[in-house]
Amino acid sequence: MLPGMTCLRRPRRCRAYDRSVTATSEQAVRPATAADVKPLATVMARAFYDEPPFIWMLPDPATRLKRARRFFATLTRGEALAHGGVDVARTSSQIAGAAIWLPPGHWAPGLAEQLRTLPGFARAFGRRLGAAGALAQAIARAHPREPHWYLYAIGVDPARQGTGLGGALLRSRLDQCDRDGLPAYLEASKAANVPLYQHFGFQPTGNPELPEGAPPLTAMWRPPAAAPPTS
Repeated sequence: MLPGMTCLRRPRRCRAYDRSVTATSEQAVRPATAADVKPLATVMARAFYDEPPFIWMLPDPATRLKRARRFFATLTRGEALAHGGVDVARTSSQIAGAAIWLPPGHWAPGLAEQLRTLPGFARAFGRRLGAAGALAQAIARAHPREPHWYLYAIGVDPARQGTGLGGALLRSRLDQCDRDGLPAYLEASKAANVPLYQHFGFQPTGNPELPEGAPPLTAMWRPPAAAPPTS
């Protein structure tokens, strides 16, 4: 697995959402399917195009979008989708955002997953595969071992950022974390995004030691919130 990171802009408002419940008549969060991989990868590549880690891993702006799209397609199809932790946010009939979560015990890929995804990652990163791999290894060394849901990546199409879709995606899975009594973990790719994740209960735990020249990441941990009493 290549490095995980999160990319969101602060929404104008944040609301609580349940899985597969529409936020409006034209907006919904639901689990992703295999048919969603291509549009999901396109949206995530656009969302992460100007994120510092992707600029560092893929410094050529002329090819970054294509390479990032290949990376997210490989990650989703070859690894994340099988674990049931990928959600998409739709507006009308189009995917406008996505969250790639990995469930407890699956934040580190197994050998079969590594072999299955390596060709796609190699095509995505080309000569920068070594740099991306070094970043992934550094992130893995700092990764908590306690069982948790890992928010590998979350992003919203730039044209839809600031409309609450990111908050809907976050709340959808965090509600499950709270019901199951499980913590959540992420790495924020920009310091400016830290307050957004704090709004959802995440707190900074430090900055992983990364390869020389790599932009800093902020590790964040969220304990499960107390479940509401049942009637």
